[in-house]
Amino acid sequence: MSEAKRALLRRLFNAAVAAAAPEICVPAHLPAPPKGRTIVVGAGKGAAAMARAVEDHWQGPLEGLVVTRYGHGVPTGRIKVIEAAHPVPDAAGREAAARVLQSVQGLTADDLVLCLISGGGSALLALPAEGVTLDDKRAVTGALLRSGATIHEINAVRKHLSAIKGGRLGASAFPAHVVTIVISDVPGDDLSVIASGPTVPDPSTFADARAVLAKYRIAPPPSVMRHLEAAHEESPKPGDPRLARAEARLAATPAGALQAAATAARAAGYEPVVLGDAIEGEARLVAVDHAMRAMSASPGTALISGGETTVTVKGKGRGGRNAEFALGLALALDGRAGIHAIACDTDGIDGTEDNAGAIITPDTLGRARRLGLDASAKLAENDAYGFFAALGDLVMTGPTRTNVNDFRAILIDAG
Repeated sequence: MSEAKRALLRRLFNAAVAAAAPEICVPAHLPAPPKGRTIVVGAGKGAAAMARAVEDHWQGPLEGLVVTRYGHGVPTGRIKVIEAAHPVPDAAGREAAARVLQSVQGLTADDLVLCLISGGGSALLALPAEGVTLDDKRAVTGALLRSGATIHEINAVRKHLSAIKGGRLGASAFPAHVVTIVISDVPGDDLSVIASGPTVPDPSTFADARAVLAKYRIAPPPSVMRHLEAAHEESPKPGDPRLARAEARLAATPAGALQAAATAARAAGYEPVVLGDAIEGEARLVAVDHAMRAMSASPGTALISGGETTVTVKGKGRGGRNAEFALGLALALDGRAGIHAIACDTDGIDGTEDNAGAIITPDTLGRARRLGLDASAKLAENDAYGFFAALGDLVMTGPTRTNVNDFRAILIDAG
């Protein structure tokens, strides 16, 4: 029975990912070719696949470059693909971002900038503001990722340490027409947060960025603090005339992915209940909430949710937020009969590991005990990866080349 449930959970996850596949979702959002040049730029885990979808459906001349995470590239013809580091930026990302920014300058009103944005773009477009070094920006990014800060908070800081994010790329392209095609990976599909909104107005401020660092007690390098306190050249705000010819189109969203999974669950005989596509919070605490919902749900229910949880790293183990959620869920369910679950990142990479996430079954804790594994100790050490690797319950997909954030599904059957 468990093998059939495992297979169904994987089908639900696959349905969510397929709904956001660039080759499916991008073509319908392409604009008409312009009188002048078409420059393609972009960043994110799905950027290379999005670029290939553009090439496959574009009528007319095309040029440009996009940056994606290492291992997420695909072959392209006219659009160059550069790979760089994620989630902590590297020199390749900095150089690619500089080339992206340069490529949109000096354009005319007859030209089109087609910007392809997906989750992960913020770290990949790593062009520090003047006076801020890449190493200093890396240090701040790493501290924020370990702190438990939300993606909104992290990107408020990133945008104010950048020469390209927070609408600056879009402003640099003026007076060209800018069309941004977006695969959303953030709760609420806030365009100013997805990849730190390089072509859209930025409502956040230098003061917001300083407040985030203070909230999480992060002491940044001196160059970062000087830049944030000086607060020169605020990011373009709503109403900025340089963004008057910029528009954005959502090609895929977390909500759409969850609905695709819900359809697949219903086809398998379950009544899907979508808990939301914008669930945030500490992964292990969200797991407790989901466990309570699962234990009170009727048999035949499939609980489905998305969003982006966080992990406050205190231990020295391995594991992303989805594996940590799964381990927290297994502990909270405590072997409850009839409940199977999956938690995965739709980009196929859970944090910095090589797994997408993990699966739990009613006998997860029992099998662990027989192997001498202490689930609670593993959770305390932030070693969910090691826990599920020992059980053979990691979900390994490799890069999916899209990203609509976390996916969770819990199947409830009669015990």
